[in-house]
Amino acid sequence: MLKLASYNLHKCRGLTGPHAPERNLAVIRALDPDIIALQEVDFRLGPRIEALPRKLILSETGLVPADIFGTSESSLGWHGQTILMRPHLAAQATLRRLPLPGLEPRGAVALRLPHLTIIGIHLGLARSSRRAQLARLTAQAARIGSDHVVMMGDFNEWRDDRGLESLAGFRVVAPGPSYPAPMPQLRFDRIAMSRDLTLLEAGVFHGAGARDASDHLPIWARIALP
Repeated sequence: MLKLASYNLHKCRGLTGPHAPERNLAVIRALDPDIIALQEVDFRLGPRIEALPRKLILSETGLVPADIFGTSESSLGWHGQTILMRPHLAAQATLRRLPLPGLEPRGAVALRLPHLTIIGIHLGLARSSRRAQLARLTAQAARIGSDHVVMMGDFNEWRDDRGLESLAGFRVVAPGPSYPAPMPQLRFDRIAMSRDLTLLEAGVFHGAGARDASDHLPIWARIALP
């Protein structure tokens, strides 16, 4: 059994600032996931310096970030994304970057573990781009993944009946409204999992000051492998 989570940090600025990553670290610590996909972990302009300080992650959350090669030494993620996990999982993990099509630069990160592949995603703002990105991801998942695949992140899609057509072979879990954090109305954050994985429970996390730490609330799910 694993507890998975996804969390858009909004560059650790809450809704309007200031930059306060300790709030996001407190949320992650309270959420206590085995694996968490993070979005917007770096500032967007210039050298894309990490917004979530790498040096604080282990001491504050007990998790470690995946090793992402080919990015700036000052960045934590790739296209603002990374995956944190428990140290014993990191010892078994490999990660690769997945470029995505679209009107704006986007990419996904794929964490490969024995018998499970986790893909962290942050899809584009235009539905046409999101459709193309999901089509690319499902094709890549079939090539690089094990038998069991989980895609999770900020899908930027507020509809359940449009834009997700490429995920017909997956079970799509949207635990509840996660955006905007103070008064959540939209289910932007989702988890898409292979149908042979068992979903035990899922939810949106509201504790530990999550409403103030980002413009998104984190989502989580407990799963069991066959």
